[in-house]
Amino acid sequence: MDIVFIKQLQVDTVIGVYDWEKSIQQRLLLDLALTADQRVAAARDDISLTLDYAVIAEKVTALITAQPIELIETVAEKVATMLLTEFATSKVEVTVSKPGAVAQAQTVGVHIVRSAPVAPAATDSQGPA
Repeated sequence: MDIVFIKQLQVDTVIGVYDWEKSIQQRLLLDLALTADQRVAAARDDISLTLDYAVIAEKVTALITAQPIELIETVAEKVATMLLTEFATSKVEVTVSKPGAVAQAQTVGVHIVRSAPVAPAATDSQGPA
């Protein structure tokens, strides 16, 4: 399978559990990887047949900035769910980093991998013979 990716998408938003964090914007950095077959889009050179990373970045940014969120784990789950629901992808990887959250570290974060639910196989309604 092929992977369409976005690295280091910068989103400034209200994020955090502490009172002082709830009154400021902080930067999150997101790495996104979406699995989908890109052969037809490549063969036809047609953006409408691929995962448009500009649209993905816009929708992810809108989702994260729509309302304050406390945990980066919540950000990752919301982003993964939206990507699997709104785009033709079978699997996503989402990394959310929060630079400066720990003074001794360049960044901290969470990385999740989620897959689209598999449709149940058709069953014979008559049962066993």
